[in-house]
Amino acid sequence: MEKMQLPQSPSTLCFDKDEFMKDSFDVDQFVSECRKRVQLETLRDDLEIYYRLLKTAMVELINKDYADFVNLSTNLVGMDRALSQLSVPLGLLREEVLGLKTSVNYSIRAVDERLAKQDDLRKKKMCVLRMIRVIHSVEKIEKILLSHNCKTHTELNSTLLTGQILERIATEFNQLQFHAVQSKGMPLLDKVRPRIAGITAMLQRSLEGLLLEGLQTSNVDIIRHCLRTYATIDKTKDAEALVGQILVKPYIDEVIVEQYAQSHPNGFQVMYNKLLEFVPHHCRLLREVTGGAISSGKADMVPGYDFLVNSVWPEIARGLEEKLPSLFNPGNPDIFHQKYTVSMDFLRNFERQCGSQASVKRLRAHPSYHSFNNRWNLPVYFQIRFKEIAGRLESALVSPLQDVSDGHSFCLQASSGLWTCLTTCWSDQIFLPLLAHRFWKLTLQLLSRYCIFIKEVASRVTSECNMPESKGFTQNTNKDTAPACVVSEEQAATSPPETQSSTLSTHQLILLVADVDKIIDQIPKLTDMIESKLSLIGFKNMAVITGALEDHFTSLSAPLLVINDRIALDLGESCLVYLKSTLEVPRLYRRTNKEVPTKPSSYVENALKPLFLLQNEYENILKQTTKEKWLKGALTECTHKYYETVSDVLSSVKKMEDSLKRLKQARKTAFSSNSNNGGVSDDNKIRLQLALDVEHFANQIQQLGLHPEDVNCSALIELVQAAKEHIGMD
Repeated sequence: MEKMQLPQSPSTLCFDKDEFMKDSFDVDQFVSECRKRVQLETLRDDLEIYYRLLKTAMVELINKDYADFVNLSTNLVGMDRALSQLSVPLGLLREEVLGLKTSVNYSIRAVDERLAKQDDLRKKKMCVLRMIRVIHSVEKIEKILLSHNCKTHTELNSTLLTGQILERIATEFNQLQFHAVQSKGMPLLDKVRPRIAGITAMLQRSLEGLLLEGLQTSNVDIIRHCLRTYATIDKTKDAEALVGQILVKPYIDEVIVEQYAQSHPNGFQVMYNKLLEFVPHHCRLLREVTGGAISSGKADMVPGYDFLVNSVWPEIARGLEEKLPSLFNPGNPDIFHQKYTVSMDFLRNFERQCGSQASVKRLRAHPSYHSFNNRWNLPVYFQIRFKEIAGRLESALVSPLQDVSDGHSFCLQASSGLWTCLTTCWSDQIFLPLLAHRFWKLTLQLLSRYCIFIKEVASRVTSECNMPESKGFTQNTNKDTAPACVVSEEQAATSPPETQSSTLSTHQLILLVADVDKIIDQIPKLTDMIESKLSLIGFKNMAVITGALEDHFTSLSAPLLVINDRIALDLGESCLVYLKSTLEVPRLYRRTNKEVPTKPSSYVENALKPLFLLQNEYENILKQTTKEKWLKGALTECTHKYYETVSDVLSSVKKMEDSLKRLKQARKTAFSSNSNNGGVSDDNKIRLQLALDVEHFANQIQQLGLHPEDVNCSALIELVQAAKEHIGMD
């Protein structure tokens, strides 16, 4: 259908005329879009303009085809009469068509009935032919038997068939079974069924006897004929079950003895070795005939058998489950782990004896394989190990900050307990591949528990930093007693609440930071340990494992920052205790007539002893970067405080000196407030002593391996240099 052409519209309109011709035209949407561009008044005016254009175009269209509009009614005159004349012949035609349709339907039904009768006759004929073939096969088999001196049907029960005659009977019997199945439900088949049952019993008994004879005499030809016959009559499962009963079961019952396995040190290993010896020693001929051995010849191979999967393994699994019930008992986790490991090694070695990957897949899909694996109660074993490992860490966290005995790589009970638990999870004596996901989860739980402990310590440090008194730097030298942060249950019950929570010593915090650094350094070792175990289950994405381990310790950055700041603060306060003696220097020289100072004061020597103690006592357990960070933090604070103290003393000396000078000038006497000794006043002696002290302080900073500028000591040095210049001016 030709699309209607709209009249040409002015270009000044706010809308496109083609919008009205779209099938999806919507008035509301049209108005909404136009409102975005113009006002509603403008839209109304443009619509009126376009309406007038449409009206004019319609009038022009009518005028153009006016003749057709006028003749439209004229052309319809007489149409009713013509239609009535056509109704009669159309009715006659309809009756003829209906009659023809009835005749055709009758013919179709007649043809369908005849076809149905023919199909029924064909089916009955096929059933008769099948029964004829069944009877023919039965008679043919009986004739073969009678030709070998079997005169009556009852004698079939006592005669064993051998050789190629058995294969002939089996081939015919296969045809007999096929036609008997197709003829199921026919009365005649029920009459022939006893004869078929007799043939089946004789054939099965003969095959069993022949297979047993072949196995006992190691006759490959007999075994091959027998197995081929079993395959011909589709009874391979019966042959495999027979081998399991007559060949495998006696050997299994002889080897699997619980008393022997329990009484000997390696009883289970010896037992499994004997079970593995069964296949090469007793199944060699069967594997050669069926293609299960590498040396099997393809020409003489009888396919369709897998004796290792369907005969040997089910009997082994049955023997282990029935005769060794204690094998699967997880009560003693150490013994359970040993038994499970030995059993899984045996299972892997048994799989290696399978002739192909397809055979291994059939073995792993066998019901007895799943039953054997499901008997191992691995969740109970893990639950026991979980209680052991998690309990060990919780026991260590009872006294977490207590020093461990010598010989351990970690300093505190908590860290040593954590690392012991982590390595235990992935040790050869604990880990099992099927529990890898559970041990990984336990590893993360152990790390999370340790991180919580670190955060609790940081929280205590924060609360203690808000206390008014300072503890200073002390070392816990008594390793036989619990640290101050641990309170026994008896003490907790009898002590007041405020005495139960003792403060943390700097020694404990230093050891804690050292342990955390050591654990972080051990992450690659732990990752290698985990990787070696996860490779057993085919896990390759070790980046996820490493990332998870690092994330746990990354979360400790904030708590460790608090602890590091606290250690630096304690070290600084330990030094400031001695540096406060700077205030005593004026008293030592004012009006005492002492000699000019030539060496630094003793308090300066003692002030940095805690820092030298840190360098010496913790040299082997702390990283150099960690020690430098603490030293810089402590010395920066000490230098700042020391600078303020020295500055205050020099200012006080200066004020005293100026005051005495003014007093002297006022009295105009020869009195001098300073006792001269070699021409050096008491105030200058004080300045000189402070200069010697500061210089020695700077030298000690350098002995600690730091530069004075690293701890903001430059201002202090400049301060005493100015004092020395003042002495030179005097």
